[in-house]
Amino acid sequence: MPQLYPHPWFLTLILTWTVFMLILMTKTTKHQPTNNISPETLTMTSTTWNWPWH
Repeated sequence: MPQLYPHPWFLTLILTWTVFMLILMTKTTKHQPTNNISPETLTMTSTTWNWPWH
């Protein structure tokens, strides 16, 4: 069964993991959100729910 022969798949796994850690992780950690959160937007408004079945 060639699927169980680990030699080529292990190399693929290692290369994929290396690409992910070196390239993609640095890109995602440097990402800045476009929406700046200010303290005014963090305040919660109180909402009264009027459920007809309750």
